[in-house]
Amino acid sequence: MKSSTRWLLAVAAVTLLTAVLATIALVLAAPALAAEGVVVAVDPGVMRWGFASAAASAGLAALGAGYAVAQVGTAALGALAEKPDLFGRVLVMVGLAEGIAIYGLIVSILILNRLG
Repeated sequence: MKSSTRWLLAVAAVTLLTAVLATIALVLAAPALAAEGVVVAVDPGVMRWGFASAAASAGLAALGAGYAVAQVGTAALGALAEKPDLFGRVLVMVGLAEGIAIYGLIVSILILNRLG
């Protein structure tokens, strides 16, 4: 097996494990909040799907951002090796790739706010 294939499988496994653990933690948080006297007006099934979708949006956006930064960063280092004066432009491109994760986090916060 090629090292790049092993690396991608390892990243996918860690991402999947993180998403599963985050989903379980968020699903288990709903009964604890209800026990403290917080009124939950949303159906528990909808609450579970909402937590799962919030975790998926943040997790998949972070995975996509990581892949984008890896690709852009590799190309950026190659460009900087030839023309060091492109540092500012390259930094902007890497920053734009990181913005994908921020958008996923914003979407997950909006989903959680909508749940109550």
